[in-house]
Amino acid sequence: MPIPTDHAKPIRITAKENAFNQLQQWIIDGTLHAGEKLNDTELASALGVSRTPIRESLQLLEVQGFVKMYPGKATQVTEVDKNSITDLLPPLAALQALSAELAIPHLSDEAIELLESTNERFAEAVHTKDYFSALKIDEEFHQIVVDIANNSYIHSMVASLQAHVRRLFFHNSIVLTVQSIDEHAKIIQLLKERDATTVSAIMRDNWLRAIDEFHSLTSTKVV
Repeated sequence: MPIPTDHAKPIRITAKENAFNQLQQWIIDGTLHAGEKLNDTELASALGVSRTPIRESLQLLEVQGFVKMYPGKATQVTEVDKNSITDLLPPLAALQALSAELAIPHLSDEAIELLESTNERFAEAVHTKDYFSALKIDEEFHQIVVDIANNSYIHSMVASLQAHVRRLFFHNSIVLTVQSIDEHAKIIQLLKERDATTVSAIMRDNWLRAIDEFHSLTSTKVV
């Protein structure tokens, strides 16, 4: 039979990659609780893989700071340290600012349209107070800029930092405001104008402002 050659080919990932992605997501969203002891046999059974990719994934997660392995004893999910946001956001802000600069030579009409439509979805989530979706779409917006910049080193570092920020924001129910919508719109306009200096500054401020907002929100939860 004739086999079509123009179809979309699925991206194949290894068992280790699949296990790593799922375990990281479960830690981020709290399915695996902070301080919880992890059993590689149970995790392997849940994910339908052998224990080897689970162990390899746990080793990678330890390097990233999501779990702590105690040889001969146990592997535990690390605690969520809200104060780490002060260390996480400045380097992430710098990388995102640089991405905005580097994205300019690679911009296309399609990329601009994607950023605009993503910010429209973000605005809808904020206005309807669907803050969980807003957080996800906000990350999507910034990831588009990183992808356009097309720098594999920045992409890798942003992914690592963003995973920790996602966990902090998820566990502390961060609320994104209308100001972020306006900043996104300004970023898009500056990208259109090819204003590398200003778009870099706005992008950095967009991230650093979150530090004060984060501490302001979490401090109100203390009783």
